[in-house]
Amino acid sequence: MSLAPVPIASAAVPAEPEPVISVQHLVKRYGDVVAVDDVSFSIRKGEIFGIVGPNGAGKTTTVECISGLRVPDSGRILVEGFSPRTDRDKIRQFVGVQLQDCALPPRITVGEAVGLFASFYRDPLNADELLESLGIRTIEEKQFRTLSGGQKQRLSIALALVGNPTIAVLDELTTGLDPEARRETWGLIERIRDRGVTVVLVTHFMDEAERLCDRIALIDHGIVRALDTPEAIAARAGGFRVRFVPSAPVDDQTLRAIPGVESIERKDKYVTVRGTGDLAASVVDALAKAGIRVTELEARGGSLDDAFVMLTRETGPMGRDRA
Repeated sequence: MSLAPVPIASAAVPAEPEPVISVQHLVKRYGDVVAVDDVSFSIRKGEIFGIVGPNGAGKTTTVECISGLRVPDSGRILVEGFSPRTDRDKIRQFVGVQLQDCALPPRITVGEAVGLFASFYRDPLNADELLESLGIRTIEEKQFRTLSGGQKQRLSIALALVGNPTIAVLDELTTGLDPEARRETWGLIERIRDRGVTVVLVTHFMDEAERLCDRIALIDHGIVRALDTPEAIAARAGGFRVRFVPSAPVDDQTLRAIPGVESIERKDKYVTVRGTGDLAASVVDALAKAGIRVTELEARGGSLDDAFVMLTRETGPMGRDRA
């Protein structure tokens, strides 16, 4: 007796979750200047999504359209299924926004500002607990005009989060901060994500994007030049960079004769060569044969900063539309 073959059930492939933010073919002009030119991307729930690019690239205009603060000329935006153009009041209940310039009355205190913003929402966070978590409870009575740059940035974050948002838009959060304050702010952003908040981070600092972002959209002249993880975009730069200090002067002709060397840079005592292949070993071996020792050797692959320069190199000087 023959048995009919039993069909093998194929494994179910989980459907891709709906994005919390979808931007399709966004265009925004200011007079004759096209600030955002056919930009499309989507943002997943719970990720830190970076929008990076040079000053004037169209980053702020893009997030202002997403937040309902600016009306696009064309394109479609959905935030949790709502349109910023027609459902602005609904979106403001679950989207917190920190823009580049935090303008508050100079004499308002930190506590007063947070209490005022909390009153705008139906279900705000506890203001005292929020200030404590951001490390600014001790300056609750200080006036805005007396705050340091880092304190103002923490207050900006508090104002963006007090409404208990599920999405936080943070624009150029660490501009003007010293290195210690920047790193403290990075930690705050990671803790925001750990609370389940989706973060849209606008920055022109590539080290910041590499440290924080799950994915990034690199925008230049209002156009998305790359959309991927920081690691994948960095890989586009290709090649390697080797920096070292030679024990004696070495001329460019000698360096260019080394297999794999494509470019040479000099700064103070350091020489940096970029190229392909086993570049570090080739440099050390070739210079040793020339009687030159190499110290302070540093070798690394392509970085996000390298990819940024490569992807924006051919676009020419930036316009003065908007950051």
